[in-house]
Amino acid sequence: MVDFVPIPDPTSAGVMLTAAQMQSGPPIDPVTRVLTYSPDEWEAFIHEWVSSLKTDYVDVARPTGGGDRGIDIAAFRDSDLLNGVWDNYQCKHYAKPISPNVALLEIGKILWHSFNGHYRPPRAYYFVAPKGISTSLTLLLANAAKLKTALIAAWNKSIRDHIGSSAVPLIGAFATYVDRFDFRVFKAMPVLRVLEQHRKTSYFLPRFGGGLPARPKPQRPPPEIADSEMRYVQHLLDAYADHKSESGVSVKDLAKWEVLKDHFRRSREAFYHAESLHVFVRDKVEPGTFESLQEELYGGIADTYQEAFPDGYMRLISVTRTAQSLALDAHPLAASTFPVDRRGICHQLANEDRLIWTKK
Repeated sequence: MVDFVPIPDPTSAGVMLTAAQMQSGPPIDPVTRVLTYSPDEWEAFIHEWVSSLKTDYVDVARPTGGGDRGIDIAAFRDSDLLNGVWDNYQCKHYAKPISPNVALLEIGKILWHSFNGHYRPPRAYYFVAPKGISTSLTLLLANAAKLKTALIAAWNKSIRDHIGSSAVPLIGAFATYVDRFDFRVFKAMPVLRVLEQHRKTSYFLPRFGGGLPARPKPQRPPPEIADSEMRYVQHLLDAYADHKSESGVSVKDLAKWEVLKDHFRRSREAFYHAESLHVFVRDKVEPGTFESLQEELYGGIADTYQEAFPDGYMRLISVTRTAQSLALDAHPLAASTFPVDRRGICHQLANEDRLIWTKK
C-alpha cells in the first residue's frame, strides 16, 4: 500500500508587494532574460552593446553581404583598420553553448584569410553567445597548445571543406603559418561582461528596467548670470517690469521688491535643477527621453499659457503652478523628476523662446 502525505500550502514570501510587482511579477535578471532571446532579439541587444565599444576604438563595424571572411564585428584601434590593430567579436546567436566544432571552424576561417593577406590577424578574437561556451571549449581556450592541436586534428573532418567554395588543405606554407600562429588571441567573453558594458549605455534601462539611480545634488546657480541663462532671465525681467508697470527692470532693481527678488532666486535654482536632471539622464536613457519630458510638460501647460492674464508675471506664476500639478507618472523619468524640475523645465522652454511671459 502506498502512503500519502498532505502537501502543505506554500509559505508566504514575507514581503509587501507593490502595484508594479502585482502587474508584472518579480523582475527578471538580465542574464536570465538574455538566455531567452530569439536571434532577432539577440541581434538588437548586440547592436546596442556595440555602442559601448565605440569609446575604446576608433571605429566599430561589421561586414555587409555574404563574404565576411570570418569577421562578425570588427573593432579597430587605429585608422589602418584591418591592416592595423583590431579585435573581432563573434556574436552569432546559438541555441546551445558554443561547442569546439563550431568554434574551430570559425577559427579556421580567421587563420586562412589572415594567411592570404585579406587582413592582419586580430589582436583578440572573442566568442560572444547568449548561452556562452561549452565546458570543453572553455578548457581548450584556456590552453593555446591544446586548442591548436584540436584544430589540426579536426581540420580534415570538419574544417577543410567549409571555409570557402573549395577545400582548404592544411599543408605547406599554410600549415607552417598555423603552427606558428599565437592561439592565445582566441577567447570567450561571458554574457555577464557584455551586460556590464551594456549597462553603461543609454539602452540598458529600456531593455532591462531597474530604474535610475539616485540623483546627485544639483549645482547651485553661480552669482553671475551665465550666458546660457540670458534668454529666460530676460523673459523673467520683462515679466517683472510688466507686473510693476515699469519700462524695464534689471537684476539689481529686484532689491526693491522682496517677493520678486525671492522669485528670481528660486527661478534660477529651478532652471539649474532641471539642467542637472538633463545631464543626469543623458547617458542613462535613450536619446530624446528628456526632450520628450519637456514636450509632455509643454503640452500640459499650453492651455494655461495661452489664457489672458493682466500681466506677464501672473502668466508665469499660473503656468509654473500648472506644471507642478501635471500627472506625468507614465513618463520614464517621472520617478526622478521633482516639482522644482517642472518649474525649471518651464524656464528651459523660455530659454528657447517657446514660453514668453509678457505679450508685446
